[in-house]
Amino acid sequence: MPISNDSEFKTALNGLTPYRQRLAAARFTENVLSLCGDPRVRSVVSAARRSDITELELAALYKEAKAASVDSYTRCGHECDWINQAGHFVALAAVACVTPPEGGNVAWEAAMQARMARTCETVAIGQGTDLREAEAQYRILSEMPNA
Repeated sequence: MPISNDSEFKTALNGLTPYRQRLAAARFTENVLSLCGDPRVRSVVSAARRSDITELELAALYKEAKAASVDSYTRCGHECDWINQAGHFVALAAVACVTPPEGGNVAWEAAMQARMARTCETVAIGQGTDLREAEAQYRILSEMPNA
């Protein structure tokens, strides 16, 4: 069933198992990964997709992602550089990908951070904001296989 608004989107995300939430979070983050040049973020997102990942590995990846998000925050500086800010939000989406499930709906958190990253990109290139990232997320979730 196609998803057409955030209410349906959040309901669908809440119905996912913790693994499927992490997988959705990784897919949402991958959709904006080009906005972040930190190789740690790419590595975290790739690992988050693994079905056989251990809790110990997730904890180590969480620390890695947090470090990348702190580093990206400091790059933003006092004067806002929108592209660096986009990279920071991508790093925060990666953090969500490896956050323990008791931390809330990780897919929703990653989706919101990915949207913020895309918004920063559109502001940086002078296009303003729109709903393209939300619509892309609806499509990604709708197309995920039921496994």
